[in-house]
Amino acid sequence: MIVRTLAEAAQTNRKIVSPDGNWDSTRLLLKDDNMGFSFHITTIFKGADFQMHYQNHLESVYCMSGRGEIVRLEDNKVFPIEEGTLYILDKHDKHILRAFEEMKLACVFNPPLNGKEVHNKEGAYELVADTI
Repeated sequence: MIVRTLAEAAQTNRKIVSPDGNWDSTRLLLKDDNMGFSFHITTIFKGADFQMHYQNHLESVYCMSGRGEIVRLEDNKVFPIEEGTLYILDKHDKHILRAFEEMKLACVFNPPLNGKEVHNKEGAYELVADTI
């Protein structure tokens, strides 16, 4: 059994801050936990507006608080994101995420992240990274 608290994990190297200042992410469950997915609590800061394209991972995101939008770049369709919204990037969707307010998100990645990942120039996480 694995038991962790967000407060404790946020005080360790499991908390990653994006180099561009758009987000921070506390990675509660990682690849070396051997569950087949990773689980993160991510904060997207108010005013963030950035493009992502998870070419190597599938992601499900549940908005716990805050308000923003996601734009699917394939067709420029805009989806409002607010507390209680789940969005799923099931086709490696290239997208823009905008935060009108600070947003707290629960994120699940498959395959799981190792822990140190930040977005590359394409807005993706690499498949291979050093473990924390």
